[in-house]
Amino acid sequence: MRVVSLRRTALGWMTALLAGIGLAAMLAAYVLARGEASDFLDGQLRQVALNAGPGLPDADAPPAADQDPEDQLAVSIWKDGRLLRSDRGVDALRPERTGYADVVMGGEAWRTYATANGTTMVRVAQREVVRTEFARNAALGALAPLLLLIPLSWIVVGWAMDRVLRRLDDLVRDLAGRGATANGPLSPRGVPAEVAPLVEAMNGLILRLQAALDAQKRFVADAAHELRTPLAAMQIQVGALDGGRDDRRMALAGGIARASRLVDQLLRLARLDDDNAGSRETVDLGQVLLDCVADHVVLAHGKDIDIGVDIETPVRIPAVRDELTTLFSSLIDNALRYTPAGGQVDVTLRLRDGKAVVAVRDTGCGLPPGSASRLFDRFFRAAPPGIEGTGLGLAIARRAAERHGLSLTVENRRDRQGAIAEVRPQS
Repeated sequence: MRVVSLRRTALGWMTALLAGIGLAAMLAAYVLARGEASDFLDGQLRQVALNAGPGLPDADAPPAADQDPEDQLAVSIWKDGRLLRSDRGVDALRPERTGYADVVMGGEAWRTYATANGTTMVRVAQREVVRTEFARNAALGALAPLLLLIPLSWIVVGWAMDRVLRRLDDLVRDLAGRGATANGPLSPRGVPAEVAPLVEAMNGLILRLQAALDAQKRFVADAAHELRTPLAAMQIQVGALDGGRDDRRMALAGGIARASRLVDQLLRLARLDDDNAGSRETVDLGQVLLDCVADHVVLAHGKDIDIGVDIETPVRIPAVRDELTTLFSSLIDNALRYTPAGGQVDVTLRLRDGKAVVAVRDTGCGLPPGSASRLFDRFFRAAPPGIEGTGLGLAIARRAAERHGLSLTVENRRDRQGAIAEVRPQS
């Protein structure tokens, strides 16, 4: 598998960018400097020609050569101490020494060169601004392409880094979309070499976490399974005891019943936490609701609660029937436990915007303030004192809903006291 190095990619593209900018700068400086030098040297040729033959007419020299007056040479000649000629109105004082010199004449800086043979002295002068102009133009010519380096480097290097880091975006989306029970390793394909060790370490962590979760699930399932048999035996033995409605016997029987229910819920939760989903089939949602309500009719009548079901239209969905039954049975059982005698529990199936919505409404005590954020935590109970429960009903319901891509919400009713639980497809 080919591994892409983030460092080598960035350096490679940066080197290519700088090399291209350097070549462009060299070419631009060459073209600009050559143009300036050509204009200047053409002017020099013309000036030498005119000065070599005093009195000759100005030939058809190109006008561009003399467009810059400061480029022109100023020639002064002295013979036997007498000034024969002086150009451009420069200082007519005879220089004291020969050779190169920097002088100020007429308020301007000049670069001069003087030579003499005893009786005759010639001085050629040129403004310093010419040299400054050459240097400035050459510098600007070299700087102009370099000024493009910053925005071009942002574009080129940003594009190169985006290509390399695009795989990291895929990795982030993979991590964000994983559930708590996801155990597949992260794919290292296309990941930069510098990030590959991090991906390998994360894969190792995923494997260790999955092993710990599997061990926890096995423990809960095994413990719950092993507890079912002795609890069932205790129920039989308590039922066989003499003593009529002895309070201690009734309390013991109630405790065993609660323990049996807790074990049963733990087994359900362990099965729902298992990644191996059951076989799905097309399920009649309305029929599942009717069966769940029928299973709780005895409990509702025992508490003098009016329970009903209203199915607006038949709906069929792909689902695991047992898990769907667990979902709605948990919600109905929870509503019955929190509704006092004489209350009402209604189960409805409606279509909203073409999507099936199941609602379980009760007239119970409702949700206490501040409990909404913890409703689905395992073993959390928002019930007031005196109401039995294990705190697993809503946790089981939500886990079953998640396995079917459904959304479960529980909130207080707005029309009257009580709570409403709604199950709908996730948007």
